[in-house]
Amino acid sequence: MTFANQITLARISLIPVFVVFAVYYADGVQNGNEVTWLRWGAVGAFVIAAASDALDGWVARRFNQRSALGVVLDPIADKGLLLTAIITLSLFPWKVALPLWFPVLVVARDIVILTGCGLLKFFTGNVEVRPSLLGKVATALQMAAVAWVLLQIPREQWVVWMAGIFTLASGIGYVWRGMEALGGAGRAAGDV
Repeated sequence: MTFANQITLARISLIPVFVVFAVYYADGVQNGNEVTWLRWGAVGAFVIAAASDALDGWVARRFNQRSALGVVLDPIADKGLLLTAIITLSLFPWKVALPLWFPVLVVARDIVILTGCGLLKFFTGNVEVRPSLLGKVATALQMAAVAWVLLQIPREQWVVWMAGIFTLASGIGYVWRGMEALGGAGRAAGDV
């Protein structure tokens, strides 16, 4: 196993650590017994996991450690961390929390994308997954929304609304691209 893959596995192992800190902090907030070090533990676990994403990519490129396992593990680690943080920070609310509609939107978009990929694979035998600019912006804004909550920035959750708008727009964009790919495959099959 490459060092880059070991970093990725360490990132995956930080996900439950983040959840434990976040859930226990939320429990303290709800019981009127806020334990600040738990919040900072959640922040630390999230920051280390997020930073290790760049590190494992750099190690893989720099030391030629790209592998089939890394191709599978890296997106699982990325999506796992982000989705877990979004769901945890909305179901176990802190003083400043994510609204419940936010994880529903993010998860629904991801389910639609996965379903679309499955349908494309079934009908065309080929799936080319390329992140769109809207998708990258949506992911960056989702990370910013999580950071907003982790840092407990009060009031005005405009970053959450922007993340929601871009998440919805990127989902529509992916559906549109999938429909075009499906339509193109149908036309090509009709030409034969």
